[in-house]
Amino acid sequence: QVQLVESGGGLVQPGGSLRLSCAASGSLFSIYTMGWYRQAPGKQRELVAAITNGGSTNYADAVKGRFTISRDNAKNTVYLQMSSLRPEDTAVYYCKTEPVYYGITYYRDSWGQGTQVTVSS
Repeated sequence: QVQLVESGGGLVQPGGSLRLSCAASGSLFSIYTMGWYRQAPGKQRELVAAITNGGSTNYADAVKGRFTISRDNAKNTVYLQMSSLRPEDTAVYYCKTEPVYYGITYYRDSWGQGTQVTVSS
């Protein structure tokens, strides 16, 4: 199972920016589609952005044009650049490896522990 460690969260004013990082253990990082999810208090966890092993991306409508997901397979790291932050972006942000078959082996999903992002003046 992949171990994921997020970093980069914090307190930021509305309109500000943050970059989240998620470092993965192991040698198979490049096979995974990686996702960033978030969970606000009292709400369900939701997908924010995802990037495939080929570099294709998709975003939740709420963050399109403001957030950018990227990955560096040489560093086993996925990033989430967040700009024009709003109070409604306040949440715990998690990264996740999506389950995948590699050859005949099934690799289940893994979650990081999360990093808090608070957008407030």
